[in-house]
Amino acid sequence: MRHRVKGRKFGREKGHRNLMLKNLVVSLVENGRINTTQAKAKEMRSLAERVITYGKTDSVHHRQLAFKVLQNRTLVKKVFDEIAPKYKDVEGGYTRVIKNGYRKGDCAPMAIIEFVDHSLEK
Repeated sequence: MRHRVKGRKFGREKGHRNLMLKNLVVSLVENGRINTTQAKAKEMRSLAERVITYGKTDSVHHRQLAFKVLQNRTLVKKVFDEIAPKYKDVEGGYTRVIKNGYRKGDCAPMAIIEFVDHSLEK
């Protein structure tokens, strides 16, 4: 039974899985949108939104927590100076996952994950 089992394992060990999700968040912060499998996009969404939430409060502690995920000072600066201020009045929902068909090789469901630009929607 699968009662109260949280998260996906992707057939990887814990360390490999965590590094994979962190690398996906790094790519999302660098590029603004990435194309990946639907399961990976849904799983990394919570980590990406947590980093943006850290960026809304500019303190040394929150910068350290963001650095723990991003492992790059320039990306931490980008999150705190460019990305997070767009969402200062928004309580979550910083990313969107859009289904994008199926991969040709193994027919895995693909998705695009991107930041929601709230300044354009208002």
